Amino acid sequence: MDTLELLAHPVRLRIVHAMRGGRELTTTQLCARIPDASKAMVYRHVDLLASGGVLEVADERRVRGAVERHYRLRLDRAVLDADALAGMSPDDHRRVFATSMAVLVAEFNAYLDRQDADPMADLVGYRQHAVWLSHGELEKVIGELRRVILPLLANEPAPDRARYLLSPIFFPVEQPPADSGSA
Repeated sequence: MDTLELLAHPVRLRIVHAMRGGRELTTTQLCARIPDASKAMVYRHVDLLASGGVLEVADERRVRGAVERHYRLRLDRAVLDADALAGMSPDDHRRVFATSMAVLVAEFNAYLDRQDADPMADLVGYRQHAVWLSHGELEKVIGELRRVILPLLANEPAPDRARYLLSPIFFPVEQPPADSGSA
C-alpha cells in the first residue's frame, strides 16, 4: 500500500495526528485518544500503518503474558511528497480532501463530546475568508504560514500544551474576472 492509500483513511490519519510530537504510544493508548472508533478498527489500522512503514515499533514489553508494543511515527513516511501530489488525479484529490474533512468533523465532535470542552476558553476557530489573491500573493501567504507553522511542528507534549488540529485549506472558488488583465 502506498503512502496515499495509507493516509487517505480517516482513522489512519487520526492515528498519525495522535502520534505527532515524538510520542510513543501503544494501541491501547491510541484507542483512548480515538474513542469513537472501535478497538478492533484502531488495532487494524495501526497494523496497516506499521506494515506500511508509517509507524515503527519503538519498544516492546511483556505485560500480563502479552507483548505490548509502543509505536512511534516515522515523519519521513507520514507525508505526501511533491511527486506524489503531482501524480494525483482529480479523484485522488477528492478522496484526500474528503478524508481530511471527515477527520476534522470526527476530531471536532470528539472535542465537543469531552466534559471539559469550552470552545471560547480554548480559542476554537473555524472561520472562512474569501479573498482575492494573485498567484504571487497566494505564494506569499503560504510562505508566511509555513514560516509560522513549521517550527511549531517540532513542539513536544508538555504540561502547558494542548494538541490543536490546524488545517489551512486553499483552493480557488472563482476565477479572476475576464477583464482583470486590462488596467
